[in-house]
Amino acid sequence: MTRTATILREYGPFPGVEAVHGVSYDGRQVWFASGDRLNALDPESGQTVRSLDVPAHAGTAFDGKHLYQIAEDRIQKIDPESGRVLSTIPAPAGGGDSGLAWAEGTLWVGHYRERQIHQIDPETGKVLRTLQSNRFVTGVTWSDGELWHATWEDEESEIRRVDPETGKVLDAMRMPEGTFVSGMEAGGGRFYCGSGQGGTVRAVKRG
Repeated sequence: MTRTATILREYGPFPGVEAVHGVSYDGRQVWFASGDRLNALDPESGQTVRSLDVPAHAGTAFDGKHLYQIAEDRIQKIDPESGRVLSTIPAPAGGGDSGLAWAEGTLWVGHYRERQIHQIDPETGKVLRTLQSNRFVTGVTWSDGELWHATWEDEESEIRRVDPETGKVLDAMRMPEGTFVSGMEAGGGRFYCGSGQGGTVRAVKRG
């Protein structure tokens, strides 16, 4: 059964931000990618508190210590304090990558037009597993042992929970008409969702 998602809050638009791509959450701040930088948003005040000057074209993830950011055809491992790029691996879709998530030692990467999610080794970029979707895949996130991803196709977006072994859809929430999801990350009982060219971040009720 597909139900309608509930938007709890909208952040932005932000000065100088034309589009929001990847989104992540470090337990305190929401990080969002805006093309030429990574921005940290305080979800309480709604203000951006700092920015890192790194290429940030698609998905963003956090492993508890480092940020990971898709930049064109590669994934960068970044020190969030200094903004320094510590290492780089090839992205599995070679530039067609979308969402990015960290879970239990591996990265999960959306492959937008191929409607796939790849599980990869964060040290080498080797693909360990591929799940197939029936919609274009945007944001990807893990939360409480559950794999969720967003779709954006035919001017509609959904947030879906899928079986991490088979890719089967287990639950789905349709975004209200005219609202779309680019990047996505779970945190604090909600999903933080980028709006793509809308240049905003939305908090969506989980469940």
